[in-house]
Amino acid sequence: MIVVQDLVKRYSDLEAVRGISFEVREGEIFGLLGPNGAGKSTTLEIIETLRPKTSGKVWVNGYDLDKEPQKIKQIIGVQLQSAGYYPNLNLKQLIDLFAGLYNRHVDAMELLRSIKLEDKARKKFKELSGGQQQRFSVATTLINEPKVIFLDEPTTGMDPQARRNLWDLIKQIRERGTTVVITTHYMDEAEYLCDRVAIIDLGRIIALDKPERLIDELVSSGFERHKEVKKANLEDVFLHLTGKELRED
Repeated sequence: MIVVQDLVKRYSDLEAVRGISFEVREGEIFGLLGPNGAGKSTTLEIIETLRPKTSGKVWVNGYDLDKEPQKIKQIIGVQLQSAGYYPNLNLKQLIDLFAGLYNRHVDAMELLRSIKLEDKARKKFKELSGGQQQRFSVATTLINEPKVIFLDEPTTGMDPQARRNLWDLIKQIRERGTTVVITTHYMDEAEYLCDRVAIIDLGRIIALDKPERLIDELVSSGFERHKEVKKANLEDVFLHLTGKELRED
């Protein structure tokens, strides 16, 4: 679905992306992982046609970024780290607006129902909780029935219930046949969601494989955790005691 070849992005003396190459397969959830400033968001913004590249090649569903950027825009959905919506429109009106811009017929209530926000249809975006805002932002990426969606740190700041709920939504999106590319700082999230991950540091890919293979490779090298690994973690305790259902107003 996506082919990136020798991608470079340079700002004066700073080389933010240094010859990155990778492929994303159709129908998979692919993760770009890395510390702040590693180049992962810059890489995504180039693929999304939002930021010009310095050199290299990018294809999305066979479309060449240099020659057919408009065709790429028509088949992708993008959820950014921060989203801005018309403040005077409610959720249903926002969906209707975006559907009109894409020249699509969308059942706004059905879309809101799929993300458990049908009871918020008359609310404005700013009136939603953080988790609700993120779910709505992800849902808006689906309005144009994209072949691939890009999610940039979608669960940052969410409580455990909201985070797990959004994981389920992302899995459902993939089950519909949509390819998902995600960035995250949460390694448990990447391990749970992603079919494959690329780890980026200082503008270069330093590892690319299935999460379980990368873990097995580390273990086989003789790595041992300093603390005994238990069958559950504190988040499991939290969810067991408080439940998995959303607690939003």
